[in-house]
Amino acid sequence: MQGGRHLALTTNPREITMLSSKHFFLLPALLTLVAIIFFPLLFTIRVSFSSWDVFQSGLDFIGGKNYGRVFVDERFWQSLGRLSLLSLISVSLQYTLGFALALAVWKQVRGGRLLRVLFLIPMMTTPVVMSVIWRTVFHESLGPANDILGAIGIDAVPWLSSATGAFISVLIVEVWQWTPFMFLLLLAGLVSLPREPYLAAAIDGAGTWRTFWQVTFPLMAPITIGALIIRLIEASKIMDTVYVLTSGGPGTATETSSYYIYIRGLRDFQIGYSAALSLVYLVVMIISLTIIAKLLLRLLVGKVG
Repeated sequence: MQGGRHLALTTNPREITMLSSKHFFLLPALLTLVAIIFFPLLFTIRVSFSSWDVFQSGLDFIGGKNYGRVFVDERFWQSLGRLSLLSLISVSLQYTLGFALALAVWKQVRGGRLLRVLFLIPMMTTPVVMSVIWRTVFHESLGPANDILGAIGIDAVPWLSSATGAFISVLIVEVWQWTPFMFLLLLAGLVSLPREPYLAAAIDGAGTWRTFWQVTFPLMAPITIGALIIRLIEASKIMDTVYVLTSGGPGTATETSSYYIYIRGLRDFQIGYSAALSLVYLVVMIISLTIIAKLLLRLLVGKVG
């Protein structure tokens, strides 16, 4: 009887109408999703099979010639390797510094509330404005960075005119801007941790270091994975900082994949080829981030389990 009653309820015309109305109200959101994601993606796929450039506009069909160029384009693959190195180093530093600062505030050190406010400033600054400020800081003759180094007896560093200096400059700016993001995520995770494991660790006589590795770090594993993946996704799109701070230079020392695609598409106006570059880059990033996510799950969550 209960089954029959349930069937009667689900076949009620009024309830069917209400369900249809709910679906109808979801329609604008679905159409917006299609408009902003699927249509540009499908259009990019179509453009990637064309020879659209500054000399010939239009959507002709040239097969996979653009993709053939991508796989032999050393500059693109070098920029991808450079981006991977920059992302891994910067995100690792952001996580380490963010976790240390979150632990300090979580332990209620003096000035913790002030630190929370100060850490929001880099995140509130737009990347372009931030990059202009740092470009001034790293100016070799007028910037304060070399003045500070000179005051402690260190020779001036060619921050933006050498390959190593420019790479380190971009790395410093990325760490400075996004460490607060890690800090906030990890602090929220620490605040939500249960107290019982810490009481048990205290009863067992565990010290601070042992408590961190055996209680805090394992409990923070899911949040750690989420924070790292989110930051790796964002770091894989580094472009505005490079554009303003170094313009990919000197030479191609700080040129990332996004910036190289920008050069090919909007500076050289090789629209078809830049579309193929974008799609290959998208596929590589999806595969790489999926592998990294699985490795992190195996190393952290699997180890804890």
